[in-house]
Amino acid sequence: MTRIAVFDYGAGNLHSLLKVLSSSEREIFVEADLRAAMKADVLVLPGVGAFGAAANAMDGAQADLRLALADGLPCLGICLGMQLLFEKSEEAPGKGVGLIPGVVTRLRTAKVPHMGWNAIEWRAAVNGKIPDLETAYFANAYICEPDDDAAVVAWTAHENTRFASVVRSANTVGVQFHPEKSSAAGRAFINEVVEDLIQCV
Repeated sequence: MTRIAVFDYGAGNLHSLLKVLSSSEREIFVEADLRAAMKADVLVLPGVGAFGAAANAMDGAQADLRLALADGLPCLGICLGMQLLFEKSEEAPGKGVGLIPGVVTRLRTAKVPHMGWNAIEWRAAVNGKIPDLETAYFANAYICEPDDDAAVVAWTAHENTRFASVVRSANTVGVQFHPEKSSAAGRAFINEVVEDLIQCV
């Protein structure tokens, strides 16, 4: 039985994510203590909440998590969860994990936040192949700007701004969109990624 921990920032409803992750071969649990969550086989950083509050909820464990992720702990970061993989955010004070060097900045477009369906421009495989996911649902006012594009697996454009929509480092995958809200294709994508990460355990 694979144990999957969903880290709870205390900021929102995780129901749709938990429903998608549910499987007879997985033990899914929500954990508000990041250090305890890191003991699971796979860690999920969900996409609900604000950067400052989530960073505070990590309770100073960012450096421990960075080392664990660099050492191969499988992790999926969704929306805010992807942003937390970076060093800091313009949204609020607080330390990110810093697994991926770079910062999170506010979208500088006429329409903010970026809400709705948008295309995914894949540049590399995620789990040995290019995913079938062509469009996904976004709900973000902030974007990730890595220092080096090597970690970027896919791009997305909103108005005149192109930003990283999928990143990977070690056994950690971050997605700026919400796969759990991206219809059947998004739900299939999230489970393909999780199964790939489970193989890393």
